[in-house]
Amino acid sequence: MKKLMIAIGVFTVAFGVLWGTKAWSTLRANARTAKFNEDVENLFIGLQKYKERVGKYPIGSNAEVAKALQGENEKNIIILVGRKNEVNEKGEFVDPWGTPLRIYFSDSGVLIRSAGPNRRFDDSTVIEADDFIRSN
Repeated sequence: MKKLMIAIGVFTVAFGVLWGTKAWSTLRANARTAKFNEDVENLFIGLQKYKERVGKYPIGSNAEVAKALQGENEKNIIILVGRKNEVNEKGEFVDPWGTPLRIYFSDSGVLIRSAGPNRRFDDSTVIEADDFIRSN
């Protein structure tokens, strides 16, 4: 009987540790997803303000878009956007996992893509695809 009680105790502790680990991982993932959504909303607002003031969306790479919002544009207009979005050493906007965002423009809007937690850009046919794609 004593061995059974010890086994049940060990099982309970192990289950609690596993459940706690999974809950913590989920909480962290949700926090990063929320941060990504907030960053993208701020970026959409900034890009829309840029278009209103300059007359068009910025062109070029991620780093060139970041520079344009910081005043390196033909009108020398600096666009301040909510909380400061994270940038890497190259001056590129990055997602909460540290991967540079991909920013695409059309006449009617903007599409922003994050590689997600696995830090690689997947196509939609990959089972483990975890990319985030947002457009305004």
